[in-house]
Amino acid sequence: MKLGVFSVLFAQKTFEESLDYIASKGLDAIEIGTGGYPGNAHCDPAELLADESKLKAFKDAIDARGLTISAFSCHGNPLHPQKAIASEHDAAIRNSIKLASKLGVTVVNTFSGCPGDHEDAKYPNWPVAPWPNDYQDILKWQWEEKVIPYWSEIAKLATEHNVKIGLELHGGFSVHTPATLLRLREAAGDAIGANLDPSHMWWQGIDPVQAVHILGRAGAIHHFHAKDTSIDPINVNSHGVTDMQSYTLMLDRAWQFRTVGYGHDMKTWADIISALRLVGYDYVVSIEHEDGLMSVDEGFTKAVENLQQILIREPVGDMWWV
Repeated sequence: MKLGVFSVLFAQKTFEESLDYIASKGLDAIEIGTGGYPGNAHCDPAELLADESKLKAFKDAIDARGLTISAFSCHGNPLHPQKAIASEHDAAIRNSIKLASKLGVTVVNTFSGCPGDHEDAKYPNWPVAPWPNDYQDILKWQWEEKVIPYWSEIAKLATEHNVKIGLELHGGFSVHTPATLLRLREAAGDAIGANLDPSHMWWQGIDPVQAVHILGRAGAIHHFHAKDTSIDPINVNSHGVTDMQSYTLMLDRAWQFRTVGYGHDMKTWADIISALRLVGYDYVVSIEHEDGLMSVDEGFTKAVENLQQILIREPVGDMWWV
């Protein structure tokens, strides 16, 4: 396995400054934002695809620091009922796939998106209950008319470019659990897999180790994010796991994102890393920092230090004791 970071943390730095900083921490890989919600401060795919000299300079800067690109990430909502938003996010996905193919990057990460509840809707509608039956009707329409057709098309494009799609299982979007990911994968093909982030499993009440087993046995883990979550045992009784309060209200929220080791202990994280190795995932563990109690530098540094202790780097040898 290799250790990397989702570099949108350092959008305030120049590209070269961010690369120098990441390399100074002893990391192996970088996951780069290419549009959508994370933005494209360090990598505009359309610009690089149109200019070979800029593309070469971009690649040379990464190679010179001994880093590899684990994924291009353009998390957005290409199924948004407002066409302007959907079109922008769709273009980011398609251009990211083309750029990934050109540079030999194997994964493009994003969200599945979430449609509205009918063709003239203005906002996404995320059904979370099977009754009243209206919600089932919405869900059926979304999947049959929007989710499956769109991602079947994108999966075909990705396959043609020898790229895999890592969908982050995130609340608010149609694909948010191992089961919904596997449903889409069955319909759209094996190019579709997960960018598995344990933080979103914990707040939904899903054990990340079991999520690794469920998805890993199906060969459906394409990328992995390292981010933690803490659940407040008092506040969760007031607000539930679908707490709609702002992330800034940390004292009152039911749960909040933390850096690695500050929501769950390192034995839990070691179990996750071991489960990844067990199901055959030996790619990049990419740090994502969204901890409201720590600065970017401190939260990122602590995640690096904690993960360096438990990451399994070397190939498995023969079982000499057997």
